Amino acid sequence: MATSVVSGLNSLSCISSFRNNKNTNVLLGRRRVLVFNLRRRGFYVSNVASDQKHKTKDSSSHEGFTMDVFQPDSTSVLSSIKYHAEFTPSFSPEKFELPKAYYATAESVRDMLIMNWNTTYDFYEKMNVKQAYYLSMEFLQGRALLNAIGNLGLTGPYADALTKLGYSLEDVARQEPDAALGNGGLGRLASCFLDSMATLNYPAWGYGLRYRYGLFKQLITKDGQEEVAENWLEMGNPWEIVRNDISYPVKFYGKVIEGADRRKEWVGGEDITAVAYDVPIPGYKTKTTINLRLWSTKLGAEAFDLRAFNDGNHAKAYEALKKAEKICYILYPGDESLEGKTLRLKQQYTLCSASLQDIIARFEKRSGNAVNWDQFPEKVAVQMNDTHPTLCIPELLRILMDVKGLSWKQAWEITQRTVAYTNHTVLPEALEKWSFTLLRELLPRHLEIIAMIDEELLHTILAEYGTEDLDLLQEKLNQMRILDNVELPSSVLELLIKSTENTVDVDKAEEQEEEEQQDEEGKDEETEAVKVETTKEEEETKVKKVKVEDPQAKIKRIFGPHRNRPQVVHMANLCVVSGHAVNGVAEIHSEIVKKEVFNEFYELWPEKFQNKTNGVTPRRWLSFCNPELSEIITKWTGSDAWLVNTEKLAELRKFADNEELQSEWRKAKKNNKMKIVSLIKETTGYVVSPDAMFDVQIKRIHEYKRQLLNIFGIVYRYKKMKEMSPEERKEKFVPRVCIFGGKAFATYVQAKRIVKFITDVAATVNHDSEIGDLLKVVFVPDYNVSVAEVLIPGSELSQHISTAGMEASGTSNMKFSMNGCLLIGTLDGANVEIREEVGEDNFFLFGAQAHEIAGLRKERAEGKFVPDPRFEEVKAFVRTGVFGPYNYEELMGSLEGNEGYGRADYFLVGKDFPDYIECQDQVDEAYQDQKKWTKMSILNTAGSSKFSSDRTIHQYARDIWRIEPVELP
Repeated sequence: MATSVVSGLNSLSCISSFRNNKNTNVLLGRRRVLVFNLRRRGFYVSNVASDQKHKTKDSSSHEGFTMDVFQPDSTSVLSSIKYHAEFTPSFSPEKFELPKAYYATAESVRDMLIMNWNTTYDFYEKMNVKQAYYLSMEFLQGRALLNAIGNLGLTGPYADALTKLGYSLEDVARQEPDAALGNGGLGRLASCFLDSMATLNYPAWGYGLRYRYGLFKQLITKDGQEEVAENWLEMGNPWEIVRNDISYPVKFYGKVIEGADRRKEWVGGEDITAVAYDVPIPGYKTKTTINLRLWSTKLGAEAFDLRAFNDGNHAKAYEALKKAEKICYILYPGDESLEGKTLRLKQQYTLCSASLQDIIARFEKRSGNAVNWDQFPEKVAVQMNDTHPTLCIPELLRILMDVKGLSWKQAWEITQRTVAYTNHTVLPEALEKWSFTLLRELLPRHLEIIAMIDEELLHTILAEYGTEDLDLLQEKLNQMRILDNVELPSSVLELLIKSTENTVDVDKAEEQEEEEQQDEEGKDEETEAVKVETTKEEEETKVKKVKVEDPQAKIKRIFGPHRNRPQVVHMANLCVVSGHAVNGVAEIHSEIVKKEVFNEFYELWPEKFQNKTNGVTPRRWLSFCNPELSEIITKWTGSDAWLVNTEKLAELRKFADNEELQSEWRKAKKNNKMKIVSLIKETTGYVVSPDAMFDVQIKRIHEYKRQLLNIFGIVYRYKKMKEMSPEERKEKFVPRVCIFGGKAFATYVQAKRIVKFITDVAATVNHDSEIGDLLKVVFVPDYNVSVAEVLIPGSELSQHISTAGMEASGTSNMKFSMNGCLLIGTLDGANVEIREEVGEDNFFLFGAQAHEIAGLRKERAEGKFVPDPRFEEVKAFVRTGVFGPYNYEELMGSLEGNEGYGRADYFLVGKDFPDYIECQDQVDEAYQDQKKWTKMSILNTAGSSKFSSDRTIHQYARDIWRIEPVELP
């Protein structure tokens, strides 16, 4: 395949006329001149997958990289939009309605991105810089239009141009569907990281999968949550560019054979093709534009069985095609069935295999004719975002050994120096474990390689702990092995058996010596002494009976697999063993990782473990989504430098008591609340008062995140209101709008019950005329980035109330705090650091602490826990049927009892409930003093500077990836 050339036909600087303009030919002529100039400047995209024959350019030369600085004005932007509406149409030519306006606008923005993008990577190619590659199953990008023109500094020109065309920029931007490439914080973090990498000029790429139908589109009905497929690609995606010439084979099943040269080869099986789709990621006020490469899976037309189709067997005709395509249908397919598990594993391997092949092809192309594989870690850094990309470890080893011919020793050393792992969870069920049998069947060569890594680990453990204490050794192996409940490799068995045999020989020698000493002893000992000696002899006899066990049988008995336990592969252990760095994502989380989750590994390799507290991009999550507040911040800090240097936000502290600032601050918040009012009316039909406190909890629905604690608090509040007179209610309670948002995984039954419960409570409360605007409950359907960009700026209280020690970090807490929202929460995840930064008085704290949780669960199991009467009161109230006929016994039952699966209140809702509702009373009291509340809000924004993803990326680049910023000339 030849190098693909971007001809420049979509240049932003072209001037075009709309349909039937008499100057069209003149304009197209000017366009051809621009095309020529662009070609001379070298704006092209290289195909590293196949273009291995091209000679490497001189890496020391900067020639050809002088880029004309062209800042479009509204006139040139207008012409560009018109051109795309005419010549790159996705709609009929007769009308210029909002959808068409969006696509034409997006395509015009993409022109400039492509120019910067090609220049960025042409420069990286010439300089042969070390590059970081961020592998993630999720990238929750959100809408791209406003972010792109904001980073390019073109918001004004685009707003003016669209006004001349009869539309507002905001209305046009709302036509864009959210990219359905993620679900929660994992994907949102990855997207923030890409923004910071580009803004800080770090050479880096993201790699992910192009999901056709996303996770799902959430509908809220009378039955709770329902799921339908996302349609985000239905009308095409103007931000992506398919690279039909960049594709890689991905294999499943088959068998492993060994050649005459003893090199292994993986043959046969099922082959698919992964095709690249590229999405440009612009940095803020920089020419650097990096790449998010997404893989889509397919087979060629030859896989379509035309004979079967013509015979009427249509399903068989396209069976192979659908089997390949479905790998990228949805994010996180249900894995209750074997088919679901297999599909998930195929997804993970597709991401890893295609990405590693691409990375290696790029390395070889940049190396030219003299490829030095020992230099690979000096040019490549691979970051695994959680355990989903773990298979890149055996895949890299497979390519290096089986394809490139490196030895195991050399390939293993290169891999360990290249890959690093970010842990995102302490939940045991979230630390991925794959079936040994499934992995052996689907990826036979990779299981062989994983077994080799496991063997390396076992020898390291033996060297560290010795073989004298077999009980200790067994404990360490149970905790640290990658292959759990799998036969030990022969090299390890031999060492253990030999060690046991030596122990037996020593014991026999000692016994013989003792017997000789006994023969020399006199026979006139006292009776009592004889009794003692007899007892000793009996004990020795028992010991001898144990010691006569065959050493090989003994080792197999102690260390052999157990029939009743599954054989699994621990992916997190594989990551820790194989990577040169392991990081948590908040200080408290990183300590839990070291002391609990991976303590044995930490004791063995303490130098591997680091903390990298998460962050969010202040561009999208403050400037672009909250422009009114951003202008206020810029005014009072003296410049917009805080957008790339968030430490400047701290300057707001000295103005926190200023009445003028407080007035402006409250006005901005009120205007943002009005947007929420409109969103709620549009999506739910409910009408809420902007004068109430807006209390928000938006995150993935999960028991540990404790949406159940929140709604129980609301039920308690509602019950107390109903028991009071109207006058008492008004005096006692601050009016609240309690807003929920988030998706429950389609097969997570308990989470879906929680969604149903929230919506049932909302239906009752919101139609209670006695309560009126004092309390409203809203579940915003289909929560995504765009919804968050409306809710976060207008929120006043945000709930981050997970069971302490269970949330790795969280990033929404950072976004809320950055936007001047006060937090109520536990000492969990990044809450700990946020509270330190914004000040303890500006954070509403409650609940048990992480070090107390195990003891509290033990106390519960022993039947010592006594629930608070108010908690029991809420459960009894729910059971009266006040919120409808739905049977909530399964939900209530999870909070009751002392033991058993799905019972015993594992997430301590009942334990923390009394502290929670008392803390909510403190919230009400603080909100009644608006001057105090506004000061607390300002101090939250002022204290949020640490939580910029720019700071996080600088730390990754310095401590893990070891890359330097590369600014384009």
